[in-house]
Amino acid sequence: MGKKRCFNGIVWGIIKALAKAESTSKKTAGAPLPLAAWLFIVAVVVAVGIAAAGGMPLPFMIGEVAALLSIAALFFVALRTSKRRSVAELASGGQGEIKSIMGAIEDSLIMYGGDFRISFFNHAAEKLFGIDASAAIGHVLSPRDAESSGGWRTLAQVIFPSLAPRVVPKSAEGEVPQVADVSLTDPELELRISTAPVADENGRTIAFVKIIRDRTPQISALRSKDEFVTVASHQLRGPVTDINWALQSLTQAQELNETDKMIAQTAAAASQNLLARIEDLLSIAKMEDGQMGYSFESTDLLQYVNGVLAGVLPAARKAGVKIYLDRPSGELPMVMIDPKRLSIALTNILENAIRYNVENGEITVKVDRLQDKPYLVVSVRDTGIGIPPESVAKLFSKFYRANNAVKAQTEGSGLGLYMAKGIVEAHGGQIWAESELGRGTTISLAIPTDPNLVPKHEVSAADLF
Repeated sequence: MGKKRCFNGIVWGIIKALAKAESTSKKTAGAPLPLAAWLFIVAVVVAVGIAAAGGMPLPFMIGEVAALLSIAALFFVALRTSKRRSVAELASGGQGEIKSIMGAIEDSLIMYGGDFRISFFNHAAEKLFGIDASAAIGHVLSPRDAESSGGWRTLAQVIFPSLAPRVVPKSAEGEVPQVADVSLTDPELELRISTAPVADENGRTIAFVKIIRDRTPQISALRSKDEFVTVASHQLRGPVTDINWALQSLTQAQELNETDKMIAQTAAAASQNLLARIEDLLSIAKMEDGQMGYSFESTDLLQYVNGVLAGVLPAARKAGVKIYLDRPSGELPMVMIDPKRLSIALTNILENAIRYNVENGEITVKVDRLQDKPYLVVSVRDTGIGIPPESVAKLFSKFYRANNAVKAQTEGSGLGLYMAKGIVEAHGGQIWAESELGRGTTISLAIPTDPNLVPKHEVSAADLF
């Protein structure tokens, strides 16, 4: 099931499955499974299928499954009624089966016709907008409702997102459902809205459904955490910079004896290391807030990687590690990258390959095409200590360090590969690891050659809720 497959087609597939299941259950001994049980089974299958195909985080999928179940339930009940009434009539008619299903949905669900007359308004919507369903159902919405006060103003901004202060589309034009993040100021709300047309058996659009998820508590908590990290890091950076400058000056002082100079050099190195950790935290806060500020340009990736390697060669020589560049046999297409940001990711990977290598070890960097896909792959293979199998999947998690890495190098923040993952994904790419304990590790990152695969907007941590 592809991400762009017709939403209504998926819904009708669910309906057919439910109808077949009920028909089969009637032919067998014992009581048939209730509709809610079949809906739950189908929900699990749909959630797993869409999540796997779309590669999107689970919180996003919850809303989509809710929309699928809601529309499927309405249609299924419509098919089971003897009279051919419209979905809107059924929704507003107070059918007990529909009400029980809709009552289990935590997100707000609103259904309205082509004339914007509301035909369904569930309990969650009543709580979110402060409007009773009895007052909402039958009301014809218009942009003029945005001039009202209270819940009607908020509801108008949801139904007509162009009236909202901030709207960030989350789905491509023409995709169904249409998904957008809407930020409101009065009251302050962070909403994710999924909109899908409802069609009859002949494919004619007879209504629209909106699923509104209130993400305000999660976003507020996330922003508070990010603000704390940013403020604390900024407050620390100034004093640590001054301390570092003073210690660097002391290492050059002629008045100090060799012992005092060694103490000053050790303190200066520790101060420099602390300053690097603070800079990492600030960069992580910017990345998670979607504020890194990428500036993409067409680049020869092979030449670019060669330049990054030149920057880490001194550290490699000091560690006694040799670095080789495995050049491709043919010409490579240009790629769109932010040289400054991608350099952070690639440097972090190379520094790990140096730090966790063995004595007289080697690093081989290869740049080549990804077979049958519009990507170039940069792979960094080392002859180091390797990673335990149970740790490979956690390697790109924030603050994570494998047990053998901690034993080999006590210092380390566990932020380097997490940051690299975020930067690569902001380029529309992917990053992964392969390793054999005691034999070495290969970190690979794929960068798209098709500019259309590069995200148009930065993704923040808030987008994962």
